[in-house]
Amino acid sequence: MSTHKHIDRICAAALILSLALSCLMVSGKALGLWTASRAMGYESRLFDASRVHTVEIVMDDWDSFLETCEDEEYVPCSVVIDNEGFKNVALRAKGNTSLSSVSALGSSRYSFKLEFDHYDSGKTYYGLDKLCLNNLIQDNTYMKDYLTYRLMASFGVAAPLCSYVHITVNGEDWGLYLAVEGLEDGFLQRNYGTRHGQLYKPDSMSFGGGRGNGRAFNMEDFDFGNRESPVQPELTELPDGQAFQGGLRGGPGENGMGRGREADREGRGQDGGFGGGMGSDDVKLKYIDDDPDSYANIFDSAKTNVSQTDQARLIQALKILSEGGDVSGAVDIDAVLRYFVVHNFVVNGDSYTGSMIHNYYLYEEDGLLSMLPWDYNLAFGGFQGNNASSAVNDPIDTPLSVTGSGDRPMADWIFSSEEYTRLYHQYFSEFLETVDCAAIIDQAQALIAPYVEQDPTRFCTYEEFTSGAEALKLFCALRRESVSGQLAGTIPSTSQGRTGSAALVDASGLTLSDMGSMNQGGFGGGANDGGFDRTPGEGAFERPDGGNAEPDGAVPAFGPMRGGSENMEPSGGKFGGRPSSEMSGGFPGGGVPGNGGAPGGALDSGVWILLGASVFILLLGLLAALRFKRFGR
Repeated sequence: MSTHKHIDRICAAALILSLALSCLMVSGKALGLWTASRAMGYESRLFDASRVHTVEIVMDDWDSFLETCEDEEYVPCSVVIDNEGFKNVALRAKGNTSLSSVSALGSSRYSFKLEFDHYDSGKTYYGLDKLCLNNLIQDNTYMKDYLTYRLMASFGVAAPLCSYVHITVNGEDWGLYLAVEGLEDGFLQRNYGTRHGQLYKPDSMSFGGGRGNGRAFNMEDFDFGNRESPVQPELTELPDGQAFQGGLRGGPGENGMGRGREADREGRGQDGGFGGGMGSDDVKLKYIDDDPDSYANIFDSAKTNVSQTDQARLIQALKILSEGGDVSGAVDIDAVLRYFVVHNFVVNGDSYTGSMIHNYYLYEEDGLLSMLPWDYNLAFGGFQGNNASSAVNDPIDTPLSVTGSGDRPMADWIFSSEEYTRLYHQYFSEFLETVDCAAIIDQAQALIAPYVEQDPTRFCTYEEFTSGAEALKLFCALRRESVSGQLAGTIPSTSQGRTGSAALVDASGLTLSDMGSMNQGGFGGGANDGGFDRTPGEGAFERPDGGNAEPDGAVPAFGPMRGGSENMEPSGGKFGGRPSSEMSGGFPGGGVPGNGGAPGGALDSGVWILLGASVFILLLGLLAALRFKRFGR
């Protein structure tokens, strides 16, 4: 065997090439080789919006659970989604002011959260870890959240998936709800892939922060009907005897009404006045300083594991944002513009741009921030009292409480730059040209009308539902006319430009309360024909598809349960007559959803392929080098 005089160089080159290719594979995301999103499996199942799905909750002591709903504590149950059962799933009530208002109405129609991985970290519904079941309170249309999320998604915003579900409890009809994808691991993997960024839900309101909040807050103490002249609330007494004025403070420490650091009790990072909004500066996404403790209302509500490096990166983005100038290093410009186009079209005062400054998610990846939509049951002017003209003609360049003064930096950057304002207007024109609100409303109304008519726990009459749907279509048509005029310059697009007799779209034929509002009927309208205290077994629910629920309160026969091995049965002692052997086991393939996705933070198949390929190339290079080295001498 002959010896090549450059054998050492050839071996070294082979090793360098194999290492370079391995690094290329491992660094694929930075080079654009990673897939931005992935199919999870639950999208085409539960969130097929062309039909009403079924969700059956099975629990031994449902009445006791209802009595403790306001505690928002998880309890175990079994759940059957479209005839496919899952055991040992966690269930709790959800909501802020809506949670206590349900009880105040004498109703048991709470909103719920189903957490599939609460007791078993490996369990999901085809990749979905959390599901929200919204009771549609304050919404006679049944469609405000649904329409907004559909508009967001159709315009390229990373929005939660949603669909209508008919809920039964232990075989008894409970009502029509809206199922909404929880913004957690499944959502992040679906939209951003397995190597996603960080997710937060900033909130400083004691009535809007989620679990356990909202009990002591009375919305009737405040008047939100006039955005130009908000009513100042009375002095509020803190538990330690201190008082403050101008709405709920954002973070007065452990003795105050929110969360946050002690410095906030001294006024640091606070508005001091209701007109600028009731949230703290960190929730407004203002830069305060470099101390992570100054942003407790953001970091304490993180939905992902957050490191000190993650905190520093987000704070730096807020600093760039608050300083003005070039924001391209702090904001995902395309994503945020698309979000605000749809958000400002639907006029949601119960949001970041309104006086409460909550109901949004903040996503950060590689130092860039974006906004994600959440909770639009008071959109379409539902937070404006009954001032239809103000809602329909809300100026798109100073929307709601946004003034351009720097108080809402995540929105202010758009209007502080002529370039970004033009781009925002361009996106708005594109939105108006590509979406058809009336078509979405008509399709949804036709789908759910039979279910609404027979809904035993609804918050409004069927006639109020039909009136609300018509009012929603009218609002969208008038809003489209107003925004078109603002883009064309025939209607002022800022509140400052509307002095005197500015031409506005006539909204005198629209009654906002027809769609439901925060003040109507104790947060939601009629409810006088709903029969909230319906006794189980009072007859069968005639399904719109022609089927019937099981008579005499019996639990219907569903498909095999999936998940745990224990046999969880309702008080009747049966679960559709299925033996326990059919109700055990997990996902096919040892707990992994059938689509091949891995729950939690596991690597997807693409990552494994890339890693495997890099290791293979490295080993191949080593073997080649050794072979040449051995036989070349």
